[in-house]
Amino acid sequence: MAEPTDIGTILSRGTATVERGRLKFFSKAIGEDNPIYSDESAARDAGYRGIPVPPTFLFCLNSEVSGSGNTLSILKLDLARILHAEQAFTYSKMVHADDVLQFETKVADVYDKKNGQLHFVVMETAVSDANGEAVAQLRCTLVERRNG
Repeated sequence: MAEPTDIGTILSRGTATVERGRLKFFSKAIGEDNPIYSDESAARDAGYRGIPVPPTFLFCLNSEVSGSGNTLSILKLDLARILHAEQAFTYSKMVHADDVLQFETKVADVYDKKNGQLHFVVMETAVSDANGEAVAQLRCTLVERRNG
């Protein structure tokens, strides 16, 4: 079980490239029909330097970089008892197709509610571009149900 002493622990680090084909597939999967998310010309005509990343796409890339099974193992959480309770995104810079991104995920908080029956783990991921400039901050909260 994750403990308050785990706050600050780095869970994962890695690099991912934003691939055009995956962006198009993701946009289609979420029902996004705005052509800026699938057509380079439409994106440029709209003022972007390339196909922009839909707001929640970085969650997918971070999941690949972190290997969610590995994260659960490090945090000693039982997959059968957890729920992805919350996800938040704060962007500081636009991300586009072909960008190379760095991800670093840390434990931000660990706490219990309902007399320990609900165990919360908050993770924050710093995302930066190839120049080391901040692109986004992802915040994910998992809750594990316990027998009390």
